[in-house]
Formats: sequence, structure tokens, C-alpha cells
Amino acid sequence: MSQTTEQLYKSDIGDILENSLNGQRPEPEDCLRLLESDDVHLMGLASGHLTRKHFGKKASFVNNIILNYTNVCITDCKFCAFYRSPGAEDSYTLALEQIESRVKTAWEMFKIRQVLIQGGHNPSLKIEYYEDAFKMIREKFPEVGVHGLSTSEIHMIAKVEKSSTNEILSRLKEAGLQSIPGAGAEILVDSVKDIISPKKISSADWLRIMEEAHNLGLPASATMMYGHVENNNDIVDHFFKIVKLQEKTNGFMAFIPWNFEPNNTLMQKESLVQYGTGGIQLLKMIAISRLVFDGLIPHIQSSWLTNGVGMAQLALQYGADDFGGTLIGEEVVSCTGSRSTELTDKMIIDAIHQIGYHVEERDNFYNPVKLL
Repeated sequence: MSQTTEQLYKSDIGDILENSLNGQRPEPEDCLRLLESDDVHLMGLASGHLTRKHFGKKASFVNNIILNYTNVCITDCKFCAFYRSPGAEDSYTLALEQIESRVKTAWEMFKIRQVLIQGGHNPSLKIEYYEDAFKMIREKFPEVGVHGLSTSEIHMIAKVEKSSTNEILSRLKEAGLQSIPGAGAEILVDSVKDIISPKKISSADWLRIMEEAHNLGLPASATMMYGHVENNNDIVDHFFKIVKLQEKTNGFMAFIPWNFEPNNTLMQKESLVQYGTGGIQLLKMIAISRLVFDGLIPHIQSSWLTNGVGMAQLALQYGADDFGGTLIGEEVVSCTGSRSTELTDKMIIDAIHQIGYHVEERDNFYNPVKLL
């Protein structure tokens, strides 16, 4: 009997992990048991094995920038340190020329393959602002993919335009939007959202807009922001709402669990959350994500941004297969002061090579660009 097999027999979650290794994904009650277990190392052995079965000892990343086009926002989320109210002294909205300049510089200096476009819920921006930006990027920088706008931003544009979210998505796709990030999900349970982001869209709206996007041929990422006021049952609900939609549409390319960073946020000031959850919880969430989504959502991201490069290296051995993106000019997480949020392609390539893995640069559809 191998040491790993012996560990499976002894563990309180051994049956779940054995089923996973035999191609049977966890049910909601299994997922709850995984979340309540402390056997994170054994979860990692199982999820890491599943990941290497699909990808070998290889990890991907995308060379990108995050373009935070405005910090003006009327949603006032308690977990955000980035937003500013309309008219605030340090509020801003980038002009089209500024967007072009940033993308041009990033293309010339770093040969980026993706621009991730996210900002606040700015009620003064009409849809033409976004259409002009997307058209310009696709025409002037055809090798740079447009991965942009959370479901809640799309909902905001629809309110401004007095239009449907489906119509907004259709117009944005026509203008050059290619894929959608998973932001705005947080935890897809409204009792949680009522505490941390009461003015933001409901869980049902997030899922509905994602389904509309998928049906229009816009693939997406799904995310989970954990480590605040949610409980394990809420996390299970979140996972299986994503599972249900993915079984229906097959529109999610990747899943990204990331931990809430409370510094400089209202949630910290109101003593709802004092500190982040740390590395062990990240590895558990990465491992469970792989087990829950195995054979359903292909890619799990390492979530280096809130946990650092060292934890991301471990995450690649606990079920993640994608490092995420380079980061130049990000302004949302950096507002929490949690860590340096600059990461070049060389730093990612070195970090992946350090753990003995091959590196694949990809585009925003997870297609390989080149092996490094």
C-alpha cells in the first residue's frame, strides 16, 4: 500500500478524495466536509494529481495590464479601498487618449496579450465611452485581447442607457469586447452581499448576466472573494451556483478564488474583518476549487495578487494551473497597501521555473502563445 493510499484510508475526507481521483466530483455535502477538514495537505495531493493529469508540470500566464479606467463609483462597497464618490478631489476618469497611451506603452514595452478593463460604477459614462475604447484597442493593437467589465459594471451601463444588459453586452461585443472577468461575484449569497455590498447587483443578476454573455459567445472567468462575513455553507452555495451555470452554458474558462484584504476598507473600520485569512486557507480553497470543477471548468488561477508569489508557487502544486497575469499599473488592490502589485513576465517565468515547471504564455482565451 502506498503512503498516499494509506493516508486516504486514515483521513476523514479520504472517501471524497478517492472518488475525485476516480472521476467523481464532490457533491455539496462533500464540499462542506472538505471546507471543515484540516487535512489540507492531502487535499493538495489529490488536486495536484488531477491538475498534472490534465496539464503535466506546466503552468500558464498572460502578459497583461489592468486598466482601471475610473475610480468614480456610487456603489460604496465596504470591501473596497479604491472607489471615490462623484466629485471627490482625487476622483478620475481616463480619456480615450490616455487609454490609448497606456495600452501603446504596455504593448511596446511588454508585448502584452490582454488588457483587463475594470473601474467603478460611474453614472456619467455612457456606452459610447466603452465602445470607443474597445474599438480603438482592437483596431490599433490587434494582438491585444479585450477582457473587461464586471457584470455589475455592465448592469450600471444598462441603467444609464435605460437598456437591457443583453443589449449592452451585444453592443460591447460588436465594439471589441472578447471576454469577461468574474468580478462582482464576491459570494453569490444575498445575505452576504447585503452586508458587504448592499448597493451592488444580486447573486441572481450576476448569474443572469453571465449566462447572457455566454449565450452571446463571450466566455468568462468566475471568481470568489472569501474570508470576510461568509460561512462555509455560503461558500458551498457559491461553488454549486457556478457548477449549475457551467453545466448549462460551458462559458467559464477559469475559476479564481481570492481572499479578501481588509486594509483601508470600511469592513476593517467597522470591525467586521480585522485581517486576511492567510496562506493555508488559500491552498485549501485552490484544492477544493480543482476538486469541485475538475472536468467542468478547465483552469484554476493561483491568486498571487492578494497572497504573493511564494504562495502562488504552492498553489500551482495544490490544484492551480494558471499563474494569472502580469501586473503593471493596477490600482484597486494596491489601495489596500497589502503588498507591491507590480509583477513582470520575467518574475512570473522565474517563479514557475523555480518549482520545476514549464511555462506557457497564453492569450485571454487560454490559447498558448509560446512555451518559455
